[in-house]
Amino acid sequence: MTQRIDVARGDVTLSVRVTGRTDGPVVVLSNSLGAGLDMWDPQRALLEDHYRVIGYDTRGHGRSSTPPGDYRFADLTGDVLAIMDHLDVAQADFIGLSLGGMTGLGLGLDHADLFRRIVCACARADAPPAFANGWDDRIAAITQGGMAAIWPGTLERWLTPDVQADRPAEVAALADDFRATTVAGYTGCARALQRLDYLRRLPDMAVPVLYVSGAQDMGAPTQTMRDMCAATPGAVHVDIPDCAHIANLNRRDAFNAALQSFLEF
Repeated sequence: MTQRIDVARGDVTLSVRVTGRTDGPVVVLSNSLGAGLDMWDPQRALLEDHYRVIGYDTRGHGRSSTPPGDYRFADLTGDVLAIMDHLDVAQADFIGLSLGGMTGLGLGLDHADLFRRIVCACARADAPPAFANGWDDRIAAITQGGMAAIWPGTLERWLTPDVQADRPAEVAALADDFRATTVAGYTGCARALQRLDYLRRLPDMAVPVLYVSGAQDMGAPTQTMRDMCAATPGAVHVDIPDCAHIANLNRRDAFNAALQSFLEF
């Protein structure tokens, strides 16, 4: 079963793809900044036999619309809640990476009753000065030169050199998704990242969380994610060796094994 729908919420229209079992438990997939719902294709193949799988393009990405202005994490979490409400989903598991993982933390902290388990991959929970200031440089670059201006540096952070060399079709698909992200959408989400402030609240998390890090990820370093895990009651941390930022694509077998163990299917 594959269903494509648009979900309207205020000034945004969210593009959603639903696959898998119509009678299964629900899992929601949330993409990285600069990617889209297709980034989860290697996980869909694993999840669809067990779950009703709901993927969506974050606002400003893919086929979703781009509302004007800076975004907040309340906007991003509210988009997920609107999709679940539209599809009559009472409770779900949640898998997010980078921006999507941070969105998952906000959902777990503020809407614990709606989520069974959360996978937070390759993400931070706070925005120290060096992290926050780095987004200003990227915003300036795309404002002047478009999304292509920062794609080479992004790819270097996203995938290890061997994967870049061995999977040119996947790199091309990622590049297409990155260029499809609007400058305003990327900027709006980056502004949300600059105000990220979940770390101090992690001791209040009431939803089971799996943290997944990549050993070569400089954006969300392994030690940073270990510290997040230590601050989160009952959380589990898995570090994937020889892995950069987009862990679900970079080392899909190890990532999928971590999912299966945590989600218990």
